Amino acid sequence: MNGWRRGLEVALDVGLGRGDSELVKLPWEQARPSVRVKLLPKDKELYVFVESQDRLKKERAMRLRKLRALIQRLRELQNFKKPLTRDELLLAVGQAKEQAGRAFKLLDIQWPQEGQEVNATTFTFRLALDRYRQWYRREGRYLLRTNLTETDPKLLWEYYLQLVAIEAAFRNLKDDLQIRPIFHQKQERIEAHIFVAYLAYCLHVTLQAKLRQVAGGLTPRSLLEKFASMQMMDVLFPTDLPGKELLFRRYTHPEKDHQMLLAQLGWQLPEQPPPKISTKGQLLD
Repeated sequence: MNGWRRGLEVALDVGLGRGDSELVKLPWEQARPSVRVKLLPKDKELYVFVESQDRLKKERAMRLRKLRALIQRLRELQNFKKPLTRDELLLAVGQAKEQAGRAFKLLDIQWPQEGQEVNATTFTFRLALDRYRQWYRREGRYLLRTNLTETDPKLLWEYYLQLVAIEAAFRNLKDDLQIRPIFHQKQERIEAHIFVAYLAYCLHVTLQAKLRQVAGGLTPRSLLEKFASMQMMDVLFPTDLPGKELLFRRYTHPEKDHQMLLAQLGWQLPEQPPPKISTKGQLLD
């Protein structure tokens, strides 16, 4: 992996100094149907300026969604039903900033002074047009630096996409699948841990591919969060027989949104199993 990192490095929003004007003059080369590149050899390295129409559309859609949500939240705070103190406003805006991410930098905010009432006059905001235009021009465009000077630009772009996929896989393992380090002492346990993690990731990728076909806007994380409210439980009822109970193993009934997702995915829940008679601590068939 270290050799790979040295072979291809990603440099986002990095200037080349005098090389900027050189890049402007260079002709575009088509790497893929929606991707074009400019190649600039410099100091035994190759700078690859990439413009991806698919990435451009995706990034602009994400930016607009976050920016609209941020503006809506700030307007709510301007006209909050209950009067806010300045400290409460700062806390609420901090939470909105965390959700907005880098889109927060696209606004210029005027804060109320200490002791001032929070309203639409003392707390204002506007779009920072200079930063917005700069971000608009940079979306969907990347600057890659590599020492693979003789490599086809199409192959360089494939290498970059592979690197992005690898990083996404590690994020999925840590975030969606919540796999954490376990310090095993035996070799077979280490191998079993890796195998279980690999199976979980395979299921995650399979689910992602399935969602891409039937619900393009839905992610595995959102689907798992949605179905987390459905649970399997054991319901025990006492009987007249001494030491014996009637056991019903049931899952919670799916709500309408669950039923829609199940239908869209082509999944069908199994039949509810029949009840069983159990002694305390032991199930009987």
